[in-house]
Amino acid sequence: MKLREIYDFLDSLSPFVLQEKWDNSGLNIGSMDRKIDNLYISLDVDMDILEDMKPHSLIITHHPLIFQGLTSLDFSKYPSNLIEMMVKKEISLIAMHTNFDKTHLNSFVFQKILGFKLEDESDYICKTSGQWSKDELLCTLKGKLGLEVLKVVSPKEQITSIAMTTGSGASLMDGVGADCFLTGDIKYHDAMKAMSQDLMMIDIGHYESELFFSEVLYGELKNLPLLAIIANSKNPFTAFV
Repeated sequence: MKLREIYDFLDSLSPFVLQEKWDNSGLNIGSMDRKIDNLYISLDVDMDILEDMKPHSLIITHHPLIFQGLTSLDFSKYPSNLIEMMVKKEISLIAMHTNFDKTHLNSFVFQKILGFKLEDESDYICKTSGQWSKDELLCTLKGKLGLEVLKVVSPKEQITSIAMTTGSGASLMDGVGADCFLTGDIKYHDAMKAMSQDLMMIDIGHYESELFFSEVLYGELKNLPLLAIIANSKNPFTAFV
């Protein structure tokens, strides 16, 4: 397939125009007229994945490899070292980030992974209502997301509404309208703000909450002539309990 054919299919699936202004979804590396022989999917791209990839391949990632303008290409540093290898092996990269969050990933994790009934969704925030005890909810999150430890802000013994945003969504806390907000990358000052508002927040991890990107996209790519290969990147964090 030509890269343009795959790009157009992805754009019809989750339009790139939906991405945030600060995002860099779409074609990061490659050329639209390039012939693609192999197709890979991963949350991110790293050196181990690139070493195993065949030349003339396309990797579709959730996170863009290039977020901000590059002022230099120092091949001893990230991400230039990855770009160098991709150019040498003629590997292309398309990112599906905030557009895919809106159309697929958040609702999939909320419903299919965590098992909540989706009652309301606005861009990045999925919401539901019901009755949960603190211990019940924490046990569910640990089991479903493979988390051994959970950081919790303003814990409540009984919860009647839950909101969730995968990845890093603490900046959205003012609009959640729920007893408990699940998201990743909760910073200290985010926690202080949530505590002042008596909002329960649970850090469900950035990597852990978005790891399902490959699974979701794989299911959508079954109609393409190329068989997609899932090549999950490693979690950059190692937990010690």
